[in-house]
Amino acid sequence: MTLAELLTFLDTHTDYGFLHGDVAATLSAAADGSHPNAIPGAIVKALDERLAQGNIEAVIERAGTITALGPLRLTYMADDAPVEGFRMVERTITMIDEAFNQEALRAKGQ
Repeated sequence: MTLAELLTFLDTHTDYGFLHGDVAATLSAAADGSHPNAIPGAIVKALDERLAQGNIEAVIERAGTITALGPLRLTYMADDAPVEGFRMVERTITMIDEAFNQEALRAKGQ
């Protein structure tokens, strides 16, 4: 799966508004802090910085993708962090798993 495919999946399977324009524009907005949705923007930025470095066609793996969100997850686990941020990051991780599950099933022809 590519980063572009994952971000498109997250945008269409959640109501968080991951995409801001196309995927390339979304990465730019996340990188410069202009993404209109702060938490999804932070998720996109973390994924891009740790996995793709601006390459929307970078192939990503399940474990690396989840690991890339570890620092952000810890940020939202803090006592003074907004609970909605923690819930959003957790739900996003669940949806990332679902995206990779669906890809695996497609590969098996099911």
